[in-house]
Amino acid sequence: MLVLRGGTVVDATGAREADVAVEDGEIVAVGDVPDDPDEILDATGQFVAPGLVDAHVHLMMDGRPDPATINDDSESMLAYRAAGNLEDALHAGVTTVRDLGAPGTLALDAAAAVEEGVIDGPRVLACGENVVMTGGHGHWFGREADGVPEVKKAVREQLKRGADVVKCMATGGVLTEGALTGAPELDEEELETLVSAASAKRVPTAAHAHGAAGIKNAVRAGISSIEHGTFMDREAAELMADRGTYWVPTGKALFGIIDAGVEAGVPEFAVEKSEAAAESWAKSFDHALDAGVPIAMGTDAGTPFNFHADAAEELELMVEHGLTPEHALAAATVNSADLLGLDDEVGRVAEDYRADLVVLDDDPVADVTAWQSPTNVVARGTVVR
Repeated sequence: MLVLRGGTVVDATGAREADVAVEDGEIVAVGDVPDDPDEILDATGQFVAPGLVDAHVHLMMDGRPDPATINDDSESMLAYRAAGNLEDALHAGVTTVRDLGAPGTLALDAAAAVEEGVIDGPRVLACGENVVMTGGHGHWFGREADGVPEVKKAVREQLKRGADVVKCMATGGVLTEGALTGAPELDEEELETLVSAASAKRVPTAAHAHGAAGIKNAVRAGISSIEHGTFMDREAAELMADRGTYWVPTGKALFGIIDAGVEAGVPEFAVEKSEAAAESWAKSFDHALDAGVPIAMGTDAGTPFNFHADAAEELELMVEHGLTPEHALAAATVNSADLLGLDDEVGRVAEDYRADLVVLDDDPVADVTAWQSPTNVVARGTVVR
């Protein structure tokens, strides 16, 4: 048994002084813990919080200026990169990730490798390959499909592989040359087919969607979460709130490109698209908060200068754009856990929850940057940092 002693527990339910006992990978007690544990982690004067849940990553991407150059890497090299990214994320306090697009079975295999103890990393949920229209955004690592029969088959292929979520591209995107960022790609009928095929296996769905029309198409089709939502308008936000559709803003993806710029090697077309989108992305926050859209934290880690080790910076961006630190905490823990279907397993410091914890020097509700430098990380009951 491991006991985290002397700290202040802080999660979405509030803060309280309490010791935390961990055994066999789970939290077995909060407050009244045994006096003679096998191991003690002294958290006196510190804060014990849930590990972060990053609802949008790409494990095979490493933050390089031009992600398209990944096509030059072998499958083996991509797997090594994924292993390194998983280790970086874990040491940064991310204890669960959702991979939303990788070639073949790479991310699904990474999930199995972590679960079996082959490599260290956060728990991984994965979609397999994105479902994209022919030549659409991300076609270079997605599963191209057009029309109802092809989309249905593409979804079933991912489900056969064991996908935890089905991801699609509802609009164009920033990092695919020639794609129009906000323009609809998969149409509403194709999106409805995707949701229906996934729902038959009770698997949730996610849609990359920048433009308002594409967002509305996806929400009406029953998509579980909108990724990016850059040009969300008030009508789209209200529709999302009404349907309970999650928004995963992924601000680090946008600002990683803008802050680095062409001088750092980011393709000029990607910088231009990102700069044109920044103001609208900020307005999307206003619309989402006014409408009461549920928000989950996701970084899109792996995109240019958006490193897996820096995931906690996303919370700071969210607060800068209108969330309270309490709301950001919830977005990165209980909300992301709910979106991933893990709300009774991770995201809280409570009995019978998985022992995924971080120890922070400062109160993350008082200072959102506290997440960026965890003193200790506990993953499934094991101290990994």
